[in-house]
Amino acid sequence: MKVKNLTFVTEFILEGFPGPFLIQNFLFVLLFMIYIATLFGNILIIVIICLDHRLHTPMYFFLANLSFLETSCISVVVPNVLVNFLAETKSISYAACMAQSYFYFYLYATDFLLLAVMSIDRYVAICHPLHYTIIMSSKVCVCLVMGCWVSSFFFLLPSSILIHQLPFCGPNLIEHFFCDSSSMLMLACADTQLIKLLSLIAAFTVMLGPLVLTILSYVYIISTIFRIPSTRGQQKAFSTCASHLTMVSLVFGSAFFITVRPMQLDWLYTNKVVSVISSVLTPFLNPFIYTLRNEKVKEILRDTLNHLSIFK
Repeated sequence: MKVKNLTFVTEFILEGFPGPFLIQNFLFVLLFMIYIATLFGNILIIVIICLDHRLHTPMYFFLANLSFLETSCISVVVPNVLVNFLAETKSISYAACMAQSYFYFYLYATDFLLLAVMSIDRYVAICHPLHYTIIMSSKVCVCLVMGCWVSSFFFLLPSSILIHQLPFCGPNLIEHFFCDSSSMLMLACADTQLIKLLSLIAAFTVMLGPLVLTILSYVYIISTIFRIPSTRGQQKAFSTCASHLTMVSLVFGSAFFITVRPMQLDWLYTNKVVSVISSVLTPFLNPFIYTLRNEKVKEILRDTLNHLSIFK
């Protein structure tokens, strides 16, 4: 890579959400409330699943891991955005920017893989119910989750190493509210074509693979559900899949939009809006999606609240 200048930047400036002072304050309060609600909702799901033996099944084991992932995803981005709302200079150090960029994409790559694993779990539960406990044993579930974390690490490793070796000679304004790698590549004073190609291959691999696996799982799931003789049985089977399908639509839909968008200035605002959906709104909605549609979780929440009311 041919370097244009040897004067390297030591920090980046995040554009964030420019606007009047009142708008900035409103966005700060709104985002802060969403962040606290997201932490509370997802951590509550994790605690309930860990403490209640009725939820010690593969489906809820994966849900607890998903809630942990969503909590981590929003925590990588939002705290720094909140600080920047209050700061005069919305700066972030080079090392912090690189770390934020890596962990953001690493966590979302793991998210894609975990959603695919959850679709496999639903496939086994509905299409092979008699062998479910044997196939989805505790050891298999742990290995699947660990596989998601390890696989996403290796998917992102080549492009991450190359990005960390890029020289940034200025300007240092990132036109985003976090250190998005595609926005950072536009600031590099070196040839980034190879990195863009590797990043694109990694992105489509980590998205298309899980998405195809999810679609195939639900093709078999839906065909099996339609063969269930009772209407109530069909409704129960569909209800166990509805929450997962909603999350898949939100996560994969926003991710594909960001990946295939044109890298042009007039698309940067749209990119920000879609990034808010994926990094803020999706983690926020996760507890509501699974609790509002899941009768067992709602029942356990009611039991917990009733139990706590006894001691008042």
